[in-house]
This record gives sequence, structure tokens and C-alpha cells, in this order.
Amino acid sequence: MIELKNVTKRYDSFTAVDDVSFSVKAGEYFALLGPNGAGKTTIVKMLLDFTRPTTGSLSLNSIPSALPECRKSIGYLAENHHIPPYLTGWQYLLRCAELSAMDRSDAKDHCRRIVELIGMPGREESKVGTYSKGMVQRFGLGAALMGDPKLLILDEPTSGLDPLGIREIRQILESLKGQGVTVFLNSHMLSEVEKICDSAAIINRGKLLVKDTISAIVTDGETLEDLFVRLVKG
Repeated sequence: MIELKNVTKRYDSFTAVDDVSFSVKAGEYFALLGPNGAGKTTIVKMLLDFTRPTTGSLSLNSIPSALPECRKSIGYLAENHHIPPYLTGWQYLLRCAELSAMDRSDAKDHCRRIVELIGMPGREESKVGTYSKGMVQRFGLGAALMGDPKLLILDEPTSGLDPLGIREIRQILESLKGQGVTVFLNSHMLSEVEKICDSAAIINRGKLLVKDTISAIVTDGETLEDLFVRLVKG
């Protein structure tokens, strides 16, 4: 579903991503981990063609990331995404559905299903300005799920949430397992990653340190957090 081959991204003399290669299988829940400034968001931006690699290549579902058609099957939730506070959650989802070229009837049916999936029935007609951050994040995830994407790219989906909000987002993602959705998760929440993801990569200063299944890289009683700290400090 995702493949990076010898990807390097330079900004003038600064190398944000340094010769990174890895792949993510269809249906896999994958986490990209690293400290601030490691290159995680740059990789996400290249996958979405917000910026392009200096050298190397990226593909999604065997389609080069620079081609618009590869994004037809992607749902994306940006870190600290914003929903206009004067809209209701329903209005926001409906506008997202219509931007996805659904007709009005199909869009309404799809939005009703998403409201149920994100656990927000009864609150969809309230203004977004009255929502907690966790509720805004749920509707953001609902918008990312518009059109039943094959791939979800989530940039820090639990950023700033309290423990209850973090658990609720995790439960929504867990409910999607078994539906063939591939999840690419950029996160600092290592305990949550360990609970939900199948595999992970750790990068630091633009370089790939390790990429494998979580069961393979976390051994001998070590947690994912222990491994992360050891590799980044080492």
C-alpha cells in the first residue's frame, strides 16, 4: 500500500529525510515514530504530495505519490486540524461528502453512518464551537473516513487529548480493523501505538533506525518507549 525507495528531502543545506526506504502492507496498522524534528511530518507531506522528494520515490497502492489519482483512496487527518466553529458537525461532514463528489442523497446516508461510527449521534446538530477537543477530533476522523478510503494517514490524531479522548480515538481505529483499511499513524503516544499497531518505524534526524513488526522490535521485556529512548539517545 505504501512504499518509499531511497527517499531524501533537502531544504537548502538541511537534510530533513535522509535516504529512507520502507514499505507498509495493505491492511496493516503502521506507526511512524521519532522525536520532534525527526522528519515524520516531512514524510507525510511527501506521501500527500504537499512537497516532493529531492531524490527517491514514494508510491501509494502502486501509484506514484505525485499523481493525483493515488489520493482518491486516501483519508487524511492533519495535526491540530480546524473546523469552522459556526458549522455543526453534520454540516461539516456533509460539505466534506459533497466535496468528494457524492450526490446529496448518498452523502446524507454516508454521513449518518459516520456519525454512528465516531460515536456522536445526538451531537451532530450542535455547533462545532461547543465541542470539546476530543469531539472535534472525532469529527475530523469522520471526515478522513469520507468515501471509505483504503488508506488513512493520521498525523498525531491524539495530540492534546485527555486520556478519555485518546481511548475514544483508539476504539474508533480498532473498530476499523478487519475492514481492510491501512492506517499510517504519525504519533508520540507510544503506549497507544503498542496497543493498536502491527508495525512501526523509528526515525531520528532524518535517518531510519528500525522498521519491523512491533513484536519483532520489542523484545526481552522492553517496551516500545524503552526501545525508542535507547535508539534515539544512542
